[in-house]
Amino acid sequence: MGLVNGLKCRECGKPYKAEPKYVCEECFGPLEVDYNYGEIKKSITKEKILSRPPNMWRYKELLPIEGEPAVKLSVGYTPLVHCKNLGKAWGMPNLYIKNDAVNHPTLSFKDRVVSTAISKAIEFGYDTVGCASTGNLANSVSAIAAHAGLKAVVLVPSDLEAGKIIGTQVYKPKLIKVFGNYDDVNRLCTEITSKYNIAFVNINIRVYYGDGSKSYGHEIAEQLGWKAPDQVIVPIAGSSLITKIYRAFKEFEMLGFIPEVKTRVFGAQATGCSPVTTAVKEGKKNFKPQKPNTIARSIAIGNPADGYYGIKTINESGGWAEDVSDQEVVDGIKILAEHEGIFTETAGGVTVSVTKKLLDQKRLDPNAVTVMCITGNGLKTQEVLHGNLEEPPTIHPKLEEFQRIYK
Repeated sequence: MGLVNGLKCRECGKPYKAEPKYVCEECFGPLEVDYNYGEIKKSITKEKILSRPPNMWRYKELLPIEGEPAVKLSVGYTPLVHCKNLGKAWGMPNLYIKNDAVNHPTLSFKDRVVSTAISKAIEFGYDTVGCASTGNLANSVSAIAAHAGLKAVVLVPSDLEAGKIIGTQVYKPKLIKVFGNYDDVNRLCTEITSKYNIAFVNINIRVYYGDGSKSYGHEIAEQLGWKAPDQVIVPIAGSSLITKIYRAFKEFEMLGFIPEVKTRVFGAQATGCSPVTTAVKEGKKNFKPQKPNTIARSIAIGNPADGYYGIKTINESGGWAEDVSDQEVVDGIKILAEHEGIFTETAGGVTVSVTKKLLDQKRLDPNAVTVMCITGNGLKTQEVLHGNLEEPPTIHPKLEEFQRIYK
């Protein structure tokens, strides 16, 4: 028997074979990969993981691919950084960052999910891949499709940041700007999948795509010395990442790689697009869609596909959720750069400022092992810092002028 049985509905449990399908025909619930954990237990050990190259494929038995991955790039195994300076400032001696701002090849965690999705698309025989994106996914699909020798079709909101447009165009996909927000773009892409033979990574291949995020959680547990953190703060866009990180910890527990998981999971959003955090704070089990209005564009999804499951993960783990203003997003970017030398994009600014807010609310244990999830690089969203940094002085090439400034 293989390591993947096929797919199954997350609601009614109806089984399906492994194919490009994402909605149950019986109850219209979302599908998920049905892993054969009995066989996986026989196939993977800590020793086998440690013998492999430092990338996401060291956990390949827990990813939804058959055999060797078609995408050969060295994606993942990004640094887990002990934030000694920021931790000292905040009184959190065990504060860490999982830094996917330096992920290969396009500097965001999306490289994980896209590598998985494109590997699966190749297995299914597609020659064209696509996505609806707020930026990072567009970069990643374009780059990894180019590497894999596939054609790419990328649709983005028309007012996307210039850095993310350029970071997509350079790989020469079919890039199309769409008037409207991400949810408008995503609806159009859903229509396109019914007419064209395109593997849209976050639509008809979404089931497999999402599970690439598990490697982020697997790495955290391994890098902490084979244990799950006590607390993890995760930025929320579509809510897939927050559920997959927690699932990764539970998989390692089930395999006997780590002790019992007692991690509390905390969700982070920008106030201008906060359907999940709003629901959690109001004690609701599901969210109400919102119209995005925030500088944190990479996580500005007003109708998150996995929002219900994100809320469920937060509640079941005993965590909480918070959101922060656009100014707090900028402040979070600056604080992380000034204390740890890490330049994150707006989603990371959200995570950092939400962490401080949760600490001030006494929802976080300051002494617990805490991981902040940084998912993208600040070089992509430099525009948000315009007007938020001091103008540097300009002098003539004279020592006395330097001395006057340096004092």
